[in-house]
Amino acid sequence: MAGKNKPSRPLRSMALASSILSYLVGPVLVGVFGGRWLDGKFATEPLFLVIGLLAGLMAGVYGLVRLLKQYLGDDNHEDL
Repeated sequence: MAGKNKPSRPLRSMALASSILSYLVGPVLVGVFGGRWLDGKFATEPLFLVIGLLAGLMAGVYGLVRLLKQYLGDDNHEDL
């Protein structure tokens, strides 16, 4: 019965987990720190911070959806 199941791929699973983490954390941090820098430059305290946070969240979710579609083997990448 064990021959019918796919072999365990722990390295691929760890790579997927670290990719998911980087897609969720990286763009958010770039957006927040970029927004704080712009707020300090233009004296618009929370405006660019909020815009950077939302833009980072959207970019992270978009990248995560593309990554999961590729990982799960969905062939229709054009519909994003």
